[in-house]
Amino acid sequence: MVTVLIFLGLLAGAAVLLVVTLLRRGNSRTENAEGLLIEQQSRIQAHSDRVSFGTFSVHNAPPTMTDQHRR
Repeated sequence: MVTVLIFLGLLAGAAVLLVVTLLRRGNSRTENAEGLLIEQQSRIQAHSDRVSFGTFSVHNAPPTMTDQHRR
């Protein structure tokens, strides 16, 4: 019984630590133009990757204009 209580205590402590870390981090946004451009490029690249390497594209689908090999 003591082992279960210790385990639950450690689990609760880890959860509290994660909550505190996330609350301290906040929703800080990039304020300068260079950072905004980097974020925009990352979003565009992520969208392109989701389209090109999705399950439909990978598993026996014909190539499309958005596939990576066309670039």
